[in-house]
Amino acid sequence: MDRIPILSLGESLLVSVQTDLQDDTVVSLQEDLAAKIVATSARGVVIDISALEIVDSFTGRMFASIAALSRVLDADTIVVGMRPAVAITLVELGLTLEGVRTALDLEKGLEVLARLAAARQPRPADFGGAASAGDGSSSLPAPPGP
Repeated sequence: MDRIPILSLGESLLVSVQTDLQDDTVVSLQEDLAAKIVATSARGVVIDISALEIVDSFTGRMFASIAALSRVLDADTIVVGMRPAVAITLVELGLTLEGVRTALDLEKGLEVLARLAAARQPRPADFGGAASAGDGSSSLPAPPGP
């Protein structure tokens, strides 16, 4: 069974699918990607499918499942490089890929992730354990009074 490589790019991961996907490869990708998101604290995932010529309903559902899994692990997912034939097939299969963002190419996908990252609230761990606004005041709300 082939494994799909997952590369780190800063706070994002790049998955470049270079072969037609078999069901077991897609399942392994989902497991590998979840582990890599946790291990690297990735905030974004770009899945490049520009080399894919065909998809089936299982693969389409797995892309939606991977995006949902990534969201649960606090990472946004962008699928890039979808060929027209693949898009047509997904629509004909009735798969809307709900929750999956798409972009035409890798460059545009990384731009979308950058915009999403800029709009995000920092993770609590991003404060190094101390919630401070930097001016001596606390960024935490005051406890309710009596």
